[in-house]
Amino acid sequence: MRLTSFSDLGLRALLVLAGSERETWSSVELATKLDISRDHLIKVLQRLAAGGYVQTTRGAGGGVRLARRATAIRIGEVLQWLEDDAPLTECFRDDGGQCLLTGFCALRPKLERARRAFYAALNETTLADCLNPALRKFVAVPLSTA
Repeated sequence: MRLTSFSDLGLRALLVLAGSERETWSSVELATKLDISRDHLIKVLQRLAAGGYVQTTRGAGGGVRLARRATAIRIGEVLQWLEDDAPLTECFRDDGGQCLLTGFCALRPKLERARRAFYAALNETTLADCLNPALRKFVAVPLSTA
């Protein structure tokens, strides 16, 4: 299975927020820390906020922070939310796709079972389980002002 860059950035943002001693980060600071475009990060943060994973506050003193404890955020759930149920293959599309084998394919149910197992396995892991001293050290390094 391959994750979208959108989901990858969402997980990275959550890891920085969870690994930080700071409660709130500005979108500029978070984008700088992750070395990504702020505009792209904003879209990711909006999706995470809509899913209840982060809280965002606009204006001076605002920013982004985790909406729940890291122990309550399951990685599989986050990925399913960020991936927005992107079809694994063409036959999983809402319109059935263009595959000529759809009506008699024995592979589709096996792929669906594998997809469910993938998310179930990741749901055994929380965001807190992914924190370690090296990540915390990276997050704690002051941002470059150059």
